[in-house]
Amino acid sequence: MSYISELRKVIGTRPIIVVGAVVLVYSDDQLLLQQRTDNGLWGLPGGIMELGETLENTATRELYEETGLTASSLQLFHVFSGQNLYYQYPNGDEVYNVVGAFLCQHYKGVPQADRIETECLQFFNFDEIPQEISPPDQPIIAKFLEKYLKKDSL
Repeated sequence: MSYISELRKVIGTRPIIVVGAVVLVYSDDQLLLQQRTDNGLWGLPGGIMELGETLENTATRELYEETGLTASSLQLFHVFSGQNLYYQYPNGDEVYNVVGAFLCQHYKGVPQADRIETECLQFFNFDEIPQEISPPDQPIIAKFLEKYLKKDSL
């Protein structure tokens, strides 16, 4: 059983601070998004850190679990936290996320949804990202696209 599941047995759905990682898998002006099974919205592969893991370990593990992809390399993009990363899951659990976002351009494998946390996977052109983005992933994707579009216009 995961660390958070054990913690939730004690504290219920009360707000907690959770640390996790997401991976922005991109290439050729496209970003990989997953349609989540818990809320039906699109988001980034990622999840909560387990005891003893590094953020990079978490990113690598979650990417593989949710997509079947193995990152050849990861680069830390940014650490996100604050009020705009508050989220209440459909089951009532409340969290304030601290998220390490990693960039991944090179990977091994073929994207395959796990059907547990990920309903489906799809690469989207940067200018065609769906509006239905899971709330904690919105600021991460926005910052990524802002940085990419600035870089592209230089």
